[in-house]
Amino acid sequence: MLELRNISYQVNDEDDQKEIIKNVSLTIEDGFVAITGPNGGGKSTLAKIIAGIITPTRGQILFNGEDITDLSITERAKKGITFAFQQPVRFKGLTVKDLLTIAAGKDVSLTEVCGYLSEVGLCAKEYIDREVNASLSGGELKRIEIAMAIARKTPLTLFDEPEAGIDLWSFQNLIHVFENIHEKAGGSIIIISHQERILNIADRIIVIAGGEIKDSGSKEEVLPKLLAGAAPSPVSDNTLGCPTLLDKMQ
Repeated sequence: MLELRNISYQVNDEDDQKEIIKNVSLTIEDGFVAITGPNGGGKSTLAKIIAGIITPTRGQILFNGEDITDLSITERAKKGITFAFQQPVRFKGLTVKDLLTIAAGKDVSLTEVCGYLSEVGLCAKEYIDREVNASLSGGELKRIEIAMAIARKTPLTLFDEPEAGIDLWSFQNLIHVFENIHEKAGGSIIIISHQERILNIADRIIVIAGGEIKDSGSKEEVLPKLLAGAAPSPVSDNTLGCPTLLDKMQ
């Protein structure tokens, strides 16, 4: 279980301090949680605070009852928190198999590697020995990063806009991938997303805007309110051609 207590985060903005996250408190138990809201509302910042990439100005973070507020991203990873970046990192000199082995924390068989890659729609023969460098597209890197999350099987996995920059086939299969991760690993999945199809499979939706929680509840409670504010013709994501909830929340 993840618990945030009165979390705030400030940055220096010229001569003033700008508060990005404002006294956020929430509890996330096992399940599939989607965090949504307008751009610049604090969603990704909150995800990075949970992962340990940035440290809150005030407040406390508890994971399974343990205070992890001052732990680094590496220390939190050891505790069982996985963070998938919106823009995956390239690792020159490492192969796809190397990354999946590191993610799994043990030697993995060829069959296991093939299984991880097939779950994200990649042919093992074509990718297993490829170096994770500039030769891979953003969409390929995104799929590989999701395969790493599958291999890790941690109690808490965070995805920051996993649909960004991937092709339509991948997006259509993301839903099944996330459901499989939750089924096999249990624990919690937190996804930052504007996409209605992703929000529609969440157990719980949290809406953040202006650094504050504006709404929180089950999908059945929150999603209809978001949809009720939709424009007659939803704006489509330029990459995926999928309807987005971004405009209706701004």
